[in-house]
Amino acid sequence: MTADRTVRLGTPRVLVAAGVVVVLVAVALLVARPWAQGTIAPAAGGPGGAPAAPLVGPDDAPPPDVDTAALTSALTQADDAKVHAPRLAEGLTPPSNRWYSGLVFGDEPLPVFPLPLSFALTDGGFTIGLPDPVTSERAVVGPHVPAVTVDVGAASSQVVAADPVAVTARLLDAGGDALGDVTVAAGSPFVSFTAAQEVEVGAGNGFDALVDGVTTGDLGGTTWGLAVSDGSLAGGALTLPAGATAAWYALPDDPSDDAAAVLAAAAVDPVVGVDVTYGVDDDVARTTLTYRTARATPSAHVLMRHHTTGEQPEREGCGLGTYRSVHGTLELCAGSTLTSFAPTLRPTGTLDLDDVDDERRAAIVAQVEEDVAATDVFDADTYFGGKDLYRAATLVVLGEQLGADDRVAGLRTRVADALREWSEPTGCDERAARCFVYDEAARSVVGRTPSFGSEELNDHHFHYGYLLSAAGLLGADDPDLVDDLRPVMDALAADVAAAQPSDALPQLRTFDPYAGHAWASGTSPFADGNNQESASEAVNAWNGLGLWAQVSGQDDLLTQATWLASTEAASARDYWTDPDLDDPVMDGYEHRVVALTWGGKRDWATWFSAEPSAMLGILLIPMNPASDWLAVDVEPEQILASVAEAAPDGPDVMFGDYLLMYRALAGPDEAADAWDDAVALPDTSIDDGSSRAYLLAWLAAHGA
Repeated sequence: MTADRTVRLGTPRVLVAAGVVVVLVAVALLVARPWAQGTIAPAAGGPGGAPAAPLVGPDDAPPPDVDTAALTSALTQADDAKVHAPRLAEGLTPPSNRWYSGLVFGDEPLPVFPLPLSFALTDGGFTIGLPDPVTSERAVVGPHVPAVTVDVGAASSQVVAADPVAVTARLLDAGGDALGDVTVAAGSPFVSFTAAQEVEVGAGNGFDALVDGVTTGDLGGTTWGLAVSDGSLAGGALTLPAGATAAWYALPDDPSDDAAAVLAAAAVDPVVGVDVTYGVDDDVARTTLTYRTARATPSAHVLMRHHTTGEQPEREGCGLGTYRSVHGTLELCAGSTLTSFAPTLRPTGTLDLDDVDDERRAAIVAQVEEDVAATDVFDADTYFGGKDLYRAATLVVLGEQLGADDRVAGLRTRVADALREWSEPTGCDERAARCFVYDEAARSVVGRTPSFGSEELNDHHFHYGYLLSAAGLLGADDPDLVDDLRPVMDALAADVAAAQPSDALPQLRTFDPYAGHAWASGTSPFADGNNQESASEAVNAWNGLGLWAQVSGQDDLLTQATWLASTEAASARDYWTDPDLDDPVMDGYEHRVVALTWGGKRDWATWFSAEPSAMLGILLIPMNPASDWLAVDVEPEQILASVAEAAPDGPDVMFGDYLLMYRALAGPDEAADAWDDAVALPDTSIDDGSSRAYLLAWLAAHGA
């Protein structure tokens, strides 16, 4: 492959793709869609379906039954959010924090990255690319470089269907009539266009005549194919009758003998949406994605690294070839169902201190008393205010765990009172801080006194995860507090993790079930797609969701939180803290971790600091009691090498406390060595979301 894959076609136009058609026979039984209710508009071809597939792994978990309309209507109603979605069909819930949010928000659409392809809406239609990653010392970059340009003469576009994995944009003529729908889905190798009326499209040079509805072209060293369900190609013009589908795809590297035929056969039945189910048992959390097609025939998909590491189900139909990507090598598989496992991570709020000796216990209790005395006024914004409450709640629980209830009693009262203030449903009627509103236009719960763009729907899972954690920690022994907090905490939980779509809130606002992790930017105003920096704060969000579910008696929410935490933790290891440095795409990258992951690139960089300690520290924060997930199937040498790179001169650096805790995951001897460093660590190297007492307790719990 080369960087030059650009081919522009005539006006109006559609391009052409490769292969030999083979008929794949399958029993096309519709798949049950427990989350497919709500306001999602149907894509071209209707709701569709998929061939039946056996359930592998834990049984399907029932999604929590939440009345999001009641939760959001109880809050102060105000237009605090600052988002603009000019390309969204009326009545749809704005799909913030998606891999494809750049298609919806902002004055102009931006490229998005539905692996293995890239995609962009244009003035007349759309473009498709196959990113060719370029690796440097600090980054792996695979921008959208159009290889295929499809111009149907559109004057505008709007998103008419969206779910957590797939999106459909309708292309409109100057009079506002539909020319057709184009659908892309993460993990699907196809971009499909279904004509709403007869459309003539230029096919450009270099493409042979259609043979059984299929043709190919060599564009910049990559073989591209186009398969059509109906239509004709003559004199460089492709004519699609109303209802016909044209689909584009790139042939993989090292394709198997049947790869071209499988892709061509699957391409003509367009993906119209992706259903998500999950299940959890003692060993694994299961994610199942079902790629529904218009006529329920078999499709195809690609596997990312987290779909293949650790224990995974046996798979058929894979090995059709691979694609390079900034996220590593992707494997092409036939079939409409992608099931993957992640090691089960149970939400946890306390450290195991049973084996800590009396001397260490006394030192920690003394430090708890100092840290309680040093606890200042809690901040008013949703991020730092949430971190303050989380830090204080952790101190309270730690003190009580060590029998020092009297030392933390006053702080417990302070934190409980602060949580009650945050949890007044109409608090924003009276004040401009420490309260939440519901913005109906944005379909989001937004905190007053925003930070880090939370009014643009950025980072809600990070912020609300701290508040949910604090509520879960203090609510464990205080049912009256739980009752007082329930209306707002349930609203925060639903804002970031509603399991089902509704008129009030989107389904799984931040979590991407295909990528296995969340996206932080609300509107994704970037040419590199959406991004996430602090993968550990995302895991903390789902851990906090689980702690709240436990104390509020929501068993289905606890199962969902366990699934989210387990899956996010596995992806955080695979793409952030323990990346596959042996993958060919990483050749030339000279760092141990990836601090910032985008749809179209991976960076050794953060939004806030160029310090080496920030690159690792932001992937550890806040090292909650469940954070042993960071060491699952990770060699101690990787942990120690990452710490050495982050702090070559010792832990007196930004996030020094978290680096010491991470070092302790390399083994008891490392934890013991870290204890002395922790005692001597300057206050400036202890994060404002943690405390020296918790640092010492963590090290003691891990063998110091």
